[in-house]
Amino acid sequence: MRPLPDHGENSYVGNRRLERKVALITGADSGIGKAVAIAFAREGADVLISYLNEDDDAKDTKKWVEEAGRRAIIVPGDIKLEQHCQTLVRLAMEELGGIDILVNNAAFQRTYADITDISAEEWDETFRTNIYAPFFLSKAAAPHMKPGSAIINTTSIQSRQPSPHLLAYASTKGAISNFTAGLAEMLAEKGIRVNAVAPGPIWTPLIPSTMPADKAAKFGQQTLLKRAGQPAELAGAYVLLASDLGSFMTGAVVPVTGGEIMI
Repeated sequence: MRPLPDHGENSYVGNRRLERKVALITGADSGIGKAVAIAFAREGADVLISYLNEDDDAKDTKKWVEEAGRRAIIVPGDIKLEQHCQTLVRLAMEELGGIDILVNNAAFQRTYADITDISAEEWDETFRTNIYAPFFLSKAAAPHMKPGSAIINTTSIQSRQPSPHLLAYASTKGAISNFTAGLAEMLAEKGIRVNAVAPGPIWTPLIPSTMPADKAAKFGQQTLLKRAGQPAELAGAYVLLASDLGSFMTGAVVPVTGGEIMI
């Protein structure tokens, strides 16, 4: 990618807000997930790095977590499969000693100009990655989470301002926002908070890999800040929702959109 995304490698400074916590983060090999893994580690958390098959990227995330003095394990695999999601939670428990924070971040998207170009198989893949997996992981993790634990979902400004060329992706992001609200009510009595972050246009590998070059070149220019955001610029929102700073927040969707309004 040119320019390379900023994950906070040289800028994020932790304040030990997640001391002795264990976080499971999907899509933590790159983009937003990588920035969150780096921030959580510098706040004191051990991290399970879930990713599909980008081994070199995942190893780089692991390096940054360990340089922060925290433990990290990398686990490749397909979160569309419920059994793999159960394995991720089991490994967090066995290898890192528990699970205090679940970040459902991994996503799949492609752009299409016409609904007739979207196959049923691709529609199913988008939903299984973006909304089935958070359900599978939350279902597996919640019984092991103590009061004060947090589930954080990554939704999108697309949940409120859907782009027609992202029909499948935007539909799943609307579902994630509703899933967040409903699960927050369901888990409130157990003391588990459930919130979401709604990014606007963020410069991640998902963008140049799924958009035509001319659109990628102009990506983010429609925001009030006239640019795309960097993954590092979202890390603080996830730290807020994972830590005691957000102890009175549940069922919330926090927009980080460069000024694009979510109403």
